[in-house]
Amino acid sequence: METKPGEISSSKMFGGYNKRYKHFSPTLGCSMTFYIYFPPSPSPSHKFPVLYWLSGLSCTDENFIAKSGAQRVASTEGIVLIAPDTSPRGLNVEGEADNWDFGVGAGFYLNATQEKWKNWRMYDYVVKELPKLLSENFPQLETSKASIFGHSMGGHGALTIYLKNLDKYKSVSAFSPVANPINCPWGQKAFTNYLGPSKADWEEYDATSLVSKVHDVSATILIDQGDEDKFLHDQLLPNKFEEACRNANVSVLMRLQPGYDHSYFFIATFIDDHIHHHAHALKL
Repeated sequence: METKPGEISSSKMFGGYNKRYKHFSPTLGCSMTFYIYFPPSPSPSHKFPVLYWLSGLSCTDENFIAKSGAQRVASTEGIVLIAPDTSPRGLNVEGEADNWDFGVGAGFYLNATQEKWKNWRMYDYVVKELPKLLSENFPQLETSKASIFGHSMGGHGALTIYLKNLDKYKSVSAFSPVANPINCPWGQKAFTNYLGPSKADWEEYDATSLVSKVHDVSATILIDQGDEDKFLHDQLLPNKFEEACRNANVSVLMRLQPGYDHSYFFIATFIDDHIHHHAHALKL
């Protein structure tokens, strides 16, 4: 099976290109797709820093590329955007597509330990396999200069991956993240099925738990949250994360945005701020 990524689509945008690729993932045991936005290059030898975007529940690698408008500022800042999918697909595990908040489209960016869901290893895919794949196949990418951000489940993924890998990422930000999944229905459902009953195992993928254990978080964590988001109070719990950051002396800029909901309309409104936030960290 072809592990080398093959290009399956290309569209020009703001002088650069949105390119979609397909490859076989040994980590996940299935074929995966991902998008790269390449900004216009000033020279053939130029190497770009990379910014990973992790999408939310029920999304694919396409949502962010089609809806966010992030390419405009990524183009002017000279940053490559990487958008992977949200879970393995096509494995035909019983019940994998029964719910929109679990299984296909809902990988939660963890490594499942329960036998039935053993292929759900999106943490290793994002942190290990994908950067290596990019480094080996795209010489124009400077994968050692990387930052990460995401939305909802993907905001959870970005925060936890960053906090567990401060040596790999220069900065993190999130839109409406599932910030304390061990204490919300989405997280409890996913963690019970993927990780089993041990709360200690759950805490390894909970940003609010992790932030109290880390040191030397140098870059400010940026979070945007709409105050009209219907998931704010029962699923997202950003106040818990903000409180944990204060207790751990970790710098966080939590912006509660009046009138905004959980949608890509909200993301598109503030995406430029997030690209600039990461551009500053990546160019230090």
